[in-house]
Parts: sequence; C-alpha cells; structure tokens
Amino acid sequence: MGRFFGFAYGLAAYAAFLAAFLYAIGFVTGAFVPKSVDSGEPGDPVAAVLINAALLAVFAIQHSVMARPGFKAWWTRIIPASIERSTYVLLSSLALGLLFWQWQPLPEIVWHVDDEAGAIALWVLHAAGWLLVLASTFAISHFDLFGLRQVYLNLRNQRYVNLPFRIGGLYRLVRHPLMLGFLIAFWATPHMTLGHLLFALVTTAYILIALQLEERDLINHHGDKYREYRSEVPMLLPLPRKQGQPEGIFKEI
Repeated sequence: MGRFFGFAYGLAAYAAFLAAFLYAIGFVTGAFVPKSVDSGEPGDPVAAVLINAALLAVFAIQHSVMARPGFKAWWTRIIPASIERSTYVLLSSLALGLLFWQWQPLPEIVWHVDDEAGAIALWVLHAAGWLLVLASTFAISHFDLFGLRQVYLNLRNQRYVNLPFRIGGLYRLVRHPLMLGFLIAFWATPHMTLGHLLFALVTTAYILIALQLEERDLINHHGDKYREYRSEVPMLLPLPRKQGQPEGIFKEI
C-alpha cells in the first residue's frame, strides 16, 4: 500500500506540474487563462513591484534550496527518497500557482510591435521557446526529471539508480537548453508591459544565478566528465567557443 500511495502521489505531483506548465504559457501570453501577467486592476505600482518581487523570491528560494544535495540528504531522512523528486515538483508547482494567483499587474507599455509580420515572428519565436523547454526535458529523461521514474521503480520494488551522464541532441549545442527555452519564451513578445518586463528581468537573473549553483553540483557529481563537457559546450548560447576562452556564464553570454 505504501508503494501504491507513493506512485499515486507521484502522478498527482506530475499532474500539478502539467497544470502549472500549461498555465504558465497562458500567463505569459495572456491567452486562455483567467489571470495573466497583465490582467487585473492596477494598484499602487510600488506595492505591486514589492509583492511581485516577493512572489518571485518565494519560487526562487524553494526551487533552489530544495534542489541542493545537502537539502536532499536532510529531507530524505524525513520523507521516503522515492517521493523526494515528486515533492519537489509539487511544491514548485504550488509556488508557481501562488505567483499566478497573486501577481499584480503593471500595465504601462514598454514596447509594442504594430507590424503584423514582426508580431507573428515574435509569437513564433515565443512558441519555439516553450517547445524547446519541453523538448529539453525529453532529451535527458522527462520522467526522471519530474519524479515519475522514481515512484514507478518503487512501485515495482526496484532500486533506483541515477541515470548515467550522457550528451545528446540539444545538449550537444548548449549545456542548458531548457533554461534557454524559458528565456526565449519570457522575452519574445510583441507586447511588453512593465509587469511582464519585471517578470522577465527577475526570472532571467534567477536563471543566471541558479545555473551557477547547478553547474557546481554537476561538477561535484560527475567530476571530470562534466568539466570536459563544460569546456567544449557553451552554457546558453549555441556559439563556437574560442580556444582558451575562460569558462563562466558571464563570459559565455
């Protein structure tokens, strides 16, 4: 019964991820959802900035702290290791849900593209960003990333083994195509408001900082394999690296 409950819990956490992911698309585009980045009655702009920054901070802290190996080692003393990833996914989805629900609009226009062809091109690029996010999860292991492999193996009473380090597909071009997809999706829009700009700026800053922490963990886990990969493949932009070019995100982008 415990293994079955864990599997059901993992499915529920995955459903929460799917709901949050699909809602995020509508939240940024302003389509098909009751509350978007620009909807609602605007209030005091200073209060709106503070509230939005706090909402983004809640997500960033939860998302980064729970991803660290030290926290996982402590956390799995409290909960079964088989549902650790599912719990992470569930809490991340709930943090996003809180952000979507309480986001305060800042409707002042930063830029607006009137040209029809230009607007279509930006929407196509925007859609490509979301597709890149989804494709990147399958280029590694979608079901391991979102905890389903862990609860399935536990249901079968099989031992979980970490996936081997391998490079394929999109990961031959950049080390973090998933994050590149998010950046494209957040910035490629023909209609940018101040609220959308705040969202894009803060999430971009968070991504750049979080990648530093993730890279450190990957080096600690994979050692020289990841160091070699890091020296050969750029972090975010698929540009050729010059011989002897120093590593580091601010050098690469």
